[in-house]
Amino acid sequence: MKSSRSKKSRGPSKAVVERGFRVADQIQRDLAELLRGEVKDPRVGFVTITDVEVTPDYAHAKIFYSVFPDTPQQKATTQAGLAASRGFLRGRLGDLLTIHQTPDLHFILDESVARGAAISALIDQANAAMNAATDAATAESDDDTAPGEPETLR
Repeated sequence: MKSSRSKKSRGPSKAVVERGFRVADQIQRDLAELLRGEVKDPRVGFVTITDVEVTPDYAHAKIFYSVFPDTPQQKATTQAGLAASRGFLRGRLGDLLTIHQTPDLHFILDESVARGAAISALIDQANAAMNAATDAATAESDDDTAPGEPETLR
């Protein structure tokens, strides 16, 4: 006996999902190139597109980006510059992409890069402290016996 559920109710096919990923990757590459070469807004400084998520109907795209330097002032300035450049970027993407509808762009600041750098710095500090403690313990045990003298029981 066949299931009463139709194929449409099972979700998007694998090909549709893969095409969405390919479109998102293409948008990421094209936006990075446009930001580097064609956007003349001085508020948009050193921006890295970290990820792109596209809705299944390609109507909207979430553009995740990071900024260097990641000061609060630079983040706000870059957000304003990207918001002002949204229409230009969407128009140029429409020229470059071969999809029916050019997605509306939504820029979202990606804090994961800054969090990763902060965590890495904390790990480096912990390793340095651990190495310093190990070196101090080794130096202390070396001071107890003079070189060339056998250790004696106390």
